[in-house]
Amino acid sequence: ELIQLPYAANALEPVISKETIEFHHGKHLQTYVNNLNNLIQGTKFENATLEQIVAESDGAIFNNAGQVLNHTLYFLQFTPQPNKHEPSGKLAEAIKRDFGSFDNFKKEMNNASTTLFGSGWTWLSVDKDGKLHITKEANGSNPWRHGLKPLLGFDVWEHAYYLDYQNRRADHVNKLWEIIDWDAVEKRM
Repeated sequence: ELIQLPYAANALEPVISKETIEFHHGKHLQTYVNNLNNLIQGTKFENATLEQIVAESDGAIFNNAGQVLNHTLYFLQFTPQPNKHEPSGKLAEAIKRDFGSFDNFKKEMNNASTTLFGSGWTWLSVDKDGKLHITKEANGSNPWRHGLKPLLGFDVWEHAYYLDYQNRRADHVNKLWEIIDWDAVEKRM
């Protein structure tokens, strides 16, 4: 099912406009949900979790499931009024351990997001041993495919930012930090 946003369509402005939310969530994500539901009918994935479908499927089922999972995580990691601008607790400790500092982590995440060629996602994920990784995922891929649990994702498909930033992907990525709900991200760990 299409996730319900925990904020109004205009609540993330000026970082993400109401128009972008309406297209991105209401049209793009809805299409992926509809496609996936049609594709899995009568298959072994009909009652599977999104994570299982992403980990085990291929082709059109994988592409649509990946985009449903990616977008669900993406939209639920934002808040119109962040109560903090950096993570805390175990996530903050892991970032410091694995990236040296929060600023260095942001720099690496921004670099990965702006240098990913074409359409895709950049993810902060955690492995089974608790080590953090930044990965670039083409198209609808997701870290689940590599045995990693996604924590924070930046959508660098043009539909995520073009109405607001045109071809300025770096500007879009830099602004996303202003609306991250670090409590939601930390709960994923």
